[in-house]
Amino acid sequence: MNDCLFCKIIKGEIPSTKIYENEFVYAFADIAPQAPFHAVIVPKEHIKSADEITTDNSHYIAKIFEAVAEISKQENLENGYRVVNNCGEDGGQTVGHIHFHLLARRNLAWPPG
Repeated sequence: MNDCLFCKIIKGEIPSTKIYENEFVYAFADIAPQAPFHAVIVPKEHIKSADEITTDNSHYIAKIFEAVAEISKQENLENGYRVVNNCGEDGGQTVGHIHFHLLARRNLAWPPG
């Protein structure tokens, strides 16, 4: 997608603070963090939202959760963390590229508030 913010970040066209990267996934620091540690994790393949996950692209979602485990070790998130995905306008998705927020280093009470 030529106009996708996250595709531009993945390509290095827009600067970001890289936290983790492999051939399938890119993770970077959120520009408006909601916790002391807040990473945004995106697949390098453009998938608009959770509604567009298929058998052909679902391996990217598995790779994201493998990256979550790697990042949690890399960043010493031993006290726990939360992984969030927003889907669609009512779900709070603001960028049309599936992404997951990894939040940590504070108590993340439930329900969120």
